[in-house]
Amino acid sequence: MAKSSSTFVCNACGNTTSKWSGRCEACGAWNTITEEAPLTSGPAKKTLGGSRGRATPLTDLSSSEAPPPRTSSGLSELDRVLGGGLVPSSAILVGGDPGIGKSTLLLQAAALFARAGLGVIYASGEEASAQVRMRAQRLGLADAPVKLAAETNLRDILTTLEQERPALAIIDSIQTMWADNVESAPGSVSQVRAAAHELTNFAKRRGMAVIMVGHVTKDGQIAGPRVIEHMVDTVLYFEGERGHQFRILRAVKNRFGPADEIGVFEMTGGGLSEVTNPSALFLSERGQPSPGSVVFSGIEGTRPVLCEFQALVAPTPHSQPRRTVVGWDGGRLAMILAVLEARCGIPFAGLDVYLNVAGGMKISEPAADLAVAAALLSAREDVALPPETVVFGEISLSGALRPVSQTELRLKEAQKLGFSSAIAPAGGKTGESGGMTLNQMGDLTAFVGDVFGAG
Repeated sequence: MAKSSSTFVCNACGNTTSKWSGRCEACGAWNTITEEAPLTSGPAKKTLGGSRGRATPLTDLSSSEAPPPRTSSGLSELDRVLGGGLVPSSAILVGGDPGIGKSTLLLQAAALFARAGLGVIYASGEEASAQVRMRAQRLGLADAPVKLAAETNLRDILTTLEQERPALAIIDSIQTMWADNVESAPGSVSQVRAAAHELTNFAKRRGMAVIMVGHVTKDGQIAGPRVIEHMVDTVLYFEGERGHQFRILRAVKNRFGPADEIGVFEMTGGGLSEVTNPSALFLSERGQPSPGSVVFSGIEGTRPVLCEFQALVAPTPHSQPRRTVVGWDGGRLAMILAVLEARCGIPFAGLDVYLNVAGGMKISEPAADLAVAAALLSAREDVALPPETVVFGEISLSGALRPVSQTELRLKEAQKLGFSSAIAPAGGKTGESGGMTLNQMGDLTAFVGDVFGAG
């Protein structure tokens, strides 16, 4: 016999009754009534209510218990990062620097999901409803069927979501939410943890997707306890330099799709517009070939992306030379400089080294080692590489060049953008080169001797 505090809700029409029955009295549907626990005012005695607490063999799961299909937003870049679309009952955390465009992106996504037929509620704890409406008018989204709420009390928000039963709720931001059963100030570790836990559990119980916006610290990490990223299903970072119009949405965790996938957007006066060919965008400002400029063919998630490495090597007036890096790992740069000196006899002592990834892009894969070495040598020797050449490859501490994954995909992307030659490690699976001239090198010494004529 069910407890008196439990309620039974029809999944077809939303009718609520105090007891279970096989047929809904309101709509007449069969086997659609499920038990749902009420909203908790404190720590619950049971984390899962009703039949959810029982263990079920994987082989006994029927097709009727399979999750509903994903919902596409219409933004191909956003759908790519989400793994193909929005998954019901999922919790998504979006982080980024202040003013980078998180609220703009989510308001555009909310309008697109609402126009696709989903019930959407946008709850803002930082802006009033009138301010959100003004932003929607500026973006041309004033006619979108999105419901707005300006509230910071978590209990009121959950009660509203319980009554409205939307398919998607956007919480902007999780740091402004406060739970009345937690004795601490809003934005504290305990408040953020409690709010994220309640919203995630609510999403799982009610079959609703929740997108939470998270502030970031000065180190670029999402503020609050690290356990928040373990609670949610997907963690996205919205990156970009304020001096550039490019914005990159990067998935660092995704239970429903590939991690490290990226979506590229461009900030315009009318909001964020998606970039379907990011390689052409990152190389659009590239002028005539100059020393220190090298094009790298990289892989971000499942997508090939071409970007430009820029290096500058100059004599230093200081006793300690500078090593400045933007968009790449500084420790990796120190390793490349040490390998060049130890294995190739090319010293950088007494020289300032500056390395930059053009366009505000951030590169993390080891396949960029050879492109960085080529940029450093080009800047040091004041010799420009041919403008139609791309470079990629990983450098080991012994000076050997290791083959990288998805070589064929990198070459196809480079050829599509008009590059005719590539420098890569020997041993990679190149497939059909398609007319490209491929120079495969075995070690760094051979690369230096062949390209720059010294070793």
